[in-house]
Amino acid sequence: MTLLGFARRWGISIASLVGGFLTLFVFRRELPHVRWIVGYIVLVWLLFAILAQIRQALEGSERRSHRLVVTAFDYTIQTLYHGLLLFVLPPYYASTTLTSSNALFLALLVALALLATFDPWYQAVVHPRPWMGALFFLVSTFAALNVALPLVGVPPFFGLLLSAWLAVIALAPALRRATGSRWTTALALAGLAALAATGLAGVGRSLIPPAPLALVRATLAHSVAGVEPVDPLGSAIGAAELQARGLVAYTAVLAPAGLKQPIAHVWRHDGRVVNVVGLSPVRGGRREGFRTYSRKTAFPANPVGRWTVDVVTSSGQLIGRLSFRVVP
Repeated sequence: MTLLGFARRWGISIASLVGGFLTLFVFRRELPHVRWIVGYIVLVWLLFAILAQIRQALEGSERRSHRLVVTAFDYTIQTLYHGLLLFVLPPYYASTTLTSSNALFLALLVALALLATFDPWYQAVVHPRPWMGALFFLVSTFAALNVALPLVGVPPFFGLLLSAWLAVIALAPALRRATGSRWTTALALAGLAALAATGLAGVGRSLIPPAPLALVRATLAHSVAGVEPVDPLGSAIGAAELQARGLVAYTAVLAPAGLKQPIAHVWRHDGRVVNVVGLSPVRGGRREGFRTYSRKTAFPANPVGRWTVDVVTSSGQLIGRLSFRVVP
């Protein structure tokens, strides 16, 4: 393949990838404003709904102009998917605990973002498979709403359920086209599917990072003075010292302004829960995060082993994890 041929086939995709990295760099420390996310969702849905209604008629046409309209719609929707996924990747990355099961959802978002970046891949994988287009729409819409709703004060768990419901309801135009049914029937089917999706989201909530909540600081210490840990410890702690002085797990959770979220510390020894400590609700809006801690003084007779302190929401979503080892 000549350089010119390579540029024609991959040039736009490479430019999109570079632009994507720049977007991630800009937003790596702050969430994008909610109006951009909502605007992207509305625009994607409008184009998705319109294309669902006109695709069959235009694709069956012999006129070149009609085929170009379908191509333009497809490319525009792909571009919007790309931008929407890049908007939400930073908050999901910040909220994900990479050693837990919620990393799978982050991996799915990264895979879809890369697929939307490279036109030849997207055309080969998504265009021949209508269900892939629906999956792109469903995941992108759900992920964006799940970030956007807490930014306007909706509690994360309720936002998770509402995001699942709205994302599936928005598929009604595609269901109408796929089934050839009336709007009332399509909306009824979408409503039933949305209820099922809401139930699945509730049951599988541990697989979804609680974006935009994020653990921004986690420290071990023997005591706390004011709102700061005294003489932070490393990741290896002697058993005798632990038994004599106890341990404090100090965490700071970042949350959007106006949000109030109850959290807890779950202490585990070699994977077994030994304590669940309810903490003061996180109050959002503090750039350094809402700081809180739990103190543990009673340890097993033999505390040697691997310990973790999970920071979880009241619904059980994992915000972050503090790990340490107790050595003889």
